[in-house]
Amino acid sequence: MVTFTSGTTQLTERAYPARIEWRPQGVDQEQERANGVLRRDLGTPRVFAFANPKGGVHKTTATVLAAATVGSVRGQGVLAWDDNELRGTLGLRAGSARHARTIRHLISDLAQIEILEGATLLDRLDDYLRHASDGSYDVLAGEESPRFAQRLDQFTVRRVLELLRRTHEVVCVDTGNNVESPNWRTVMQAADQLVVTTVPREDAAFSADWMLDLLHEEGMSELADNAITLISCPTPGRSTLQDDLERHFATRTRGVAVVPYDPALETGSSIEYHQLQPETRQAWLRAAAMMVEPFAR
Repeated sequence: MVTFTSGTTQLTERAYPARIEWRPQGVDQEQERANGVLRRDLGTPRVFAFANPKGGVHKTTATVLAAATVGSVRGQGVLAWDDNELRGTLGLRAGSARHARTIRHLISDLAQIEILEGATLLDRLDDYLRHASDGSYDVLAGEESPRFAQRLDQFTVRRVLELLRRTHEVVCVDTGNNVESPNWRTVMQAADQLVVTTVPREDAAFSADWMLDLLHEEGMSELADNAITLISCPTPGRSTLQDDLERHFATRTRGVAVVPYDPALETGSSIEYHQLQPETRQAWLRAAAMMVEPFAR
């Protein structure tokens, strides 16, 4: 059995709740409560960053399903952005491919789009977005060429985030794996909520733990302490390591959510929220409500 230790500093008092506790209750009552949280006013547009420097820990899947879950309840105003520097797949797994435009095309025209307002801005930005098949959320696809990563500097990323916050209430960002890149650090600095994604594997968990330590060292302790840890189960059944991970990350982050294996996600193809099993959708509803709850009014 693996024990995870950390040298992080003691948590300080903050505005967030110390821990989200979802007490056992009837399925209908639990679902009603989560839906109620997700429908509330968030005060200001919110950025949720999904991160773990390790690949293969369901960052993209989590970003898509968080956007799909929140969007299915709120109805509009939710966007998923693939901000992976090295050929992310979010644009392929979410949204209809009604065009081939990506973040590269948006940045090329950013100066002309930023000056627009209201409906004119929404209409123009829509030319660069893809949409979920049910219309519940929008998608800003990443660029496939790795050379484009050089153009995602700190200033440009800030401009894109500011633009998206003018048009959407919730922006879910699928981050890359390079914690040293200005792109990654800018997203972390701008995020309202960090979602640490992992799977029940030692290497994935150690990577998540190391990232939380790094955020503390870089002056982002509040973001790390108030994170949500999302454990995704890539296979049926319960891993023997899962209990250890739940206990460990409950001491490091504000809350821990577990989402079950679902055969609809196994193929790696397009993610359709309505094709998930009922228990999967319910688990994602709880997880999304945990992410949103500190900001819900």
